[in-house]
Amino acid sequence: MITTKIQIEQHLAEYCIGKFSTNFKPPVRFPDWSELYVKIHDLTQKRPTNVPVDSGNLEIVIPNRRADSEMEIRKNPEVYNYLSERSVKNIEKQIRAVMRMELHEYMSEQKHRFGIDFIDSVHEFKCKYGIVSISDDALLKDYQRWKEKIRQREKRKYSKKTA
Repeated sequence: MITTKIQIEQHLAEYCIGKFSTNFKPPVRFPDWSELYVKIHDLTQKRPTNVPVDSGNLEIVIPNRRADSEMEIRKNPEVYNYLSERSVKNIEKQIRAVMRMELHEYMSEQKHRFGIDFIDSVHEFKCKYGIVSISDDALLKDYQRWKEKIRQREKRKYSKKTA
């Protein structure tokens, strides 16, 4: 198992550790069916000679994809184990989208199915994944901004008719 460390926003790192690691302990192993797994596999490259040792707040397992047990490895993780800054930003963006999508779906379900307030849903979500570096209000405001953006698309323009 070959790992690398990347630096992303702290609450996203906490989300990944809470969701994809074993017992809330690094390293994080993304499931092979997830888009993140495929994206990381696609973005790995040979480590340049002048690059220092990896550092960051999220340790991830480099994917080891095999099409079949008899076929050789497409990208050997021992060789292809480097993620550039641009690749890390791309992965961070993908993780943010996954977290937001899951949070928004969770909040909507809790509110409309069980009648639980949004702020309580956010708190439960944070506790579920061990997220401590972002406030409940920040996640709630993000949900409200997203909801307002969706509503703007659905609003119909009314024009006043004059007789």
